[in-house]
Amino acid sequence: MTTENAPLTVDVIRSLPKVVLHDHLDGGLRPATVLELAADVGHQLPADDAESLGAWFAESADSGSLVRYLETFDHTIAVMQTPAALARVAREAVLDLARDGVVYAEQRWAPEQHLQRGLTLQETVDAVQAGIEQGVAEAAAEGRTIRVGQLVTAMRHADRWQEIAELAVANRANGVVGFDIAGAEDGFPPSRHAEIWRYLAENDFPVTIHAGEAAGPGSIAEAVHLGQASRIGHGVRIVEDITFDPEFPHSAEGESGTAALGLLAHWVRDHQIPLELCPSSNVQTGAAASIAAHPITRLKELDFAVTLNTDNRLMSRTTMTQEMALLVEHAGWTVDDLADVTMTAAWSAFVHHDERRALVDDVILPGFQEVQGAQL
Repeated sequence: MTTENAPLTVDVIRSLPKVVLHDHLDGGLRPATVLELAADVGHQLPADDAESLGAWFAESADSGSLVRYLETFDHTIAVMQTPAALARVAREAVLDLARDGVVYAEQRWAPEQHLQRGLTLQETVDAVQAGIEQGVAEAAAEGRTIRVGQLVTAMRHADRWQEIAELAVANRANGVVGFDIAGAEDGFPPSRHAEIWRYLAENDFPVTIHAGEAAGPGSIAEAVHLGQASRIGHGVRIVEDITFDPEFPHSAEGESGTAALGLLAHWVRDHQIPLELCPSSNVQTGAAASIAAHPITRLKELDFAVTLNTDNRLMSRTTMTQEMALLVEHAGWTVDDLADVTMTAAWSAFVHHDERRALVDDVILPGFQEVQGAQL
């Protein structure tokens, strides 16, 4: 099967190995699970069957507002307040990702949001890790191999950054691979608690920071320079530091006349700082007008370190297969494009270099070569 002759059908895309670096645990629940867990704790939901509830999440998130988008999490977080619920959600997330062809995933979530029924921060991490390990084992029994790490997140609007960073570092041998800050971006920059980034650097702990989604390039600059982020969560608004020639709206050729990069854009590209781009989510929150117009394609053409992600599978009613299929259909992506972003994600994973190389050489390259019929 060659690249030229093999149509990229959904089934073909589903068979490809995938890497997802930006996927929220509390944004990926199965609607049926939300219903069952809500019934267990007496939480009122806006719908009483799985199909209607799934539609409600998607429609509510499809508002063009990040603030409104984040409000949908009130319901998922409400049902994730016990060890059993956290473990179940984590286990099902792993299985759903593995069945979609994901071979490496990082699940980000904020332990501080799961203390309403008396759990300690450590107990929440332990519960999620137990669920992840159960999911990995069940996926293996189904013949699917997946590795999953936790990304522990501090909420921007709260003042627990140091405590959550210490929790993350303390659990680096318990499945936690990195630290993140998330939530309302405007008004809560990394400089809010500048000392946290020094602490993480002193502990050689990986950092990704939500930036450049609701706020502009200044947010990305703080994440990169102050937060010393190894990756940028979203980062889609880096395009505001790039001037495109209007005569070439879908072409990018560096400094040859079709695009001119500002200093920050140069810095991000020169240092190949990975961008965790999430097309469907960005369209929902108004960060991009459409999949076709999403900056991911231009940024990839300009040789930025682009990765493709789901963000919140429940709210966006999406999967990695769907994100790939949308780019193929609406932005003209090829299997080579999908291979590029997958390998970039693998090389950007928060695991050691030898583990990344094994992931690329033993899993991702063979998986894509089976479709391409030739070496990359």
